[in-house]
Amino acid sequence: MTETVTHVTVRDAELPGGSGTLALLTFDNGSDGARPATMGGAGLTELREALVVQRERAAAGEIVALAVTGMGDCFLAGADLRVVSGLRTSAQAREVAELGHATLRLLGELGVPTFALVNGLALGGGLEVALHCTYRAVASDVRRLALPEAHLGLVAGWGGTYLAPRLLGIAGGLDLALERPLANNRPTDAATAVATGLADASFARATFLDDALAWVARVVAGEVTVPRRPLDDDETWQAAVDTARVRLDARLRGARKAPYRTLELLAAARENDRDTHFALEDAALEEFLVSDGLHAALYAFDLTTRAAKAPLGAPDLSVAREVRSVGIVGAGLMATQLAVLLASRLRVPVILRDLDDERVAAGRASIEAQVEGLRAKGRLSDDDAARLVAACTVTTDLAALAGADLIIEAVTEVLSVKQRVFAELEPLVGPGTIFATNTSALSVTQMGAHLADPSRVVGLHFFNPVAQMPLVEVVRTDATSPEVLATAFAVAQALGKTAVGVADRPGFVVNRLLLRLLGDVAATVEEGTPVEVADRALDPVGLPMRPFKLLDLVGVAVALHVLETLHTELGERFPLSPGLASLRDSGTRLSLKDGSVDPAIQSAFPGGGTPLDEEGVRARVLDGLAEELGTMLDEGVVTDVSAIDLCMILGAGWPIANGGLAPLLDREGVSERVLGSRLLADGMANVARS
Repeated sequence: MTETVTHVTVRDAELPGGSGTLALLTFDNGSDGARPATMGGAGLTELREALVVQRERAAAGEIVALAVTGMGDCFLAGADLRVVSGLRTSAQAREVAELGHATLRLLGELGVPTFALVNGLALGGGLEVALHCTYRAVASDVRRLALPEAHLGLVAGWGGTYLAPRLLGIAGGLDLALERPLANNRPTDAATAVATGLADASFARATFLDDALAWVARVVAGEVTVPRRPLDDDETWQAAVDTARVRLDARLRGARKAPYRTLELLAAARENDRDTHFALEDAALEEFLVSDGLHAALYAFDLTTRAAKAPLGAPDLSVAREVRSVGIVGAGLMATQLAVLLASRLRVPVILRDLDDERVAAGRASIEAQVEGLRAKGRLSDDDAARLVAACTVTTDLAALAGADLIIEAVTEVLSVKQRVFAELEPLVGPGTIFATNTSALSVTQMGAHLADPSRVVGLHFFNPVAQMPLVEVVRTDATSPEVLATAFAVAQALGKTAVGVADRPGFVVNRLLLRLLGDVAATVEEGTPVEVADRALDPVGLPMRPFKLLDLVGVAVALHVLETLHTELGERFPLSPGLASLRDSGTRLSLKDGSVDPAIQSAFPGGGTPLDEEGVRARVLDGLAEELGTMLDEGVVTDVSAIDLCMILGAGWPIANGGLAPLLDREGVSERVLGSRLLADGMANVARS
């Protein structure tokens, strides 16, 4: 694809106090900071040419230092991913890797001190630019400093795996280049950067450049000494690497090559010289830049980014109604989590109703505990915490919900109970009140079928924990009005969630596919496959946790309730599991503390069929997922397969490195075997074959 070139402007600045002339290089993509600046081949070449000129000036004594900075709230957002997605050959990948090293290393080999004045986000190659500099200053409000490559299926290969552990110590390097990327790509903020040594100084944004240049002058003049930690000894280095490997195995169980290669590179950074290490990074980039895994991750990254701005399946949001107050039926954990989120983000009063004083008291205590937790973590001020608690009312009086513009039911997953809730509410509320259900699998259509106005009913399926999970499935029925549907999307968006529109079919997207997976795994055990074999079988897929641990997390009773619903609605594709039902009835936990299945539960499954090996279980599960996905597309559950990928990434926690479900099925050849064709066009989430 065509590169959006980030140009490099150069100007001389006389340092305060007569310290001499500094060459100030500014990254500028022509958007005045509106779009993050990125680097492709043309931008790197321009930067390299500028640095070569400044190296000559440094040798001639014309400058005493060089600084690089960005525009607006962006320092540099790394490599241009659109250009990366267009790479097809190893030779092209090698060229990108070597050009990056040849350019960035000049910042550390200029002959005068170099300074990164990090005015905003610095990601990937952008942060590596800063790492190559001699010193780093950061604006105090910067929140996004990161080496996210391992999250995407890459390595921080423009010097990151060499420079980070040498600057921060091996533990800090592992945290920056491995732990944080694998923890949902958690960034580093300015305060943490200064505390860990990633940044040497921090200044307020309002006067950042002036203050930073004054600091540069003091450093150049020798008035300020910036300490550097000594290189960790070999024993410390090896112990940290060994610990990280154990953690990595527990997290990924051998899946996903890039994080393991990142660990290898970090481990080698102590003994390698710069040239040797950069050559190893070049080789890693040559491999991963043209891997199907990376291209699937880039597809998923683009998908999640676009969907956050323009929700998939959304109607015209201009017809959305104003929501000035919210009612919630139920005061359990899910209901109180929703209440805190709604009151916080929408800044409206929220009234919860439950059946008796005991439940009301428990609900009120839950809200107070959640708010106190946020206050204790510094996410709320004392005043905001008090306001938030005051905004939430818990009562036994159903009539207290009469004035709400939006009422969400969050009661037990029994259709008749949910129908009764809406039937009792309808005479109490005005014609404009919207009824939303948080059901995870039941028919939204049937919930509203007996109402005088079923057009007011919509599904808003949040995921647990509500505050952390980014997805909301917005469920439309044939009767749902455009205004009601638009309001549901608008509320989800106001809550900071990514909404995906789905049709009212059993299980919607996430639970339908997860229960198909879990049902097929359990079926292989019912047929004689050892539980340990079935539990390990999906390890190469790289899912967040193994099947039986997931069942424990969801709750066996809850999972079986959904499975039974899907079995009733969709038939034998969702087989019942007598073994799991027995374990539910006995209250037996399925997994051990290390996340693996407890082999003792084997006795609940009598067997009698043909056992499968791990490859056989994996094939059965992936074939089942492909079949179910194809059926969902035929039913019109979503309008496009990318919506299913988005749901699985954001609602089921499937790693972005897989690209979602469709790229995985295409990559493994399952789509063509089961459905007769690829789900995505060649080159959309893989390296194009033609």
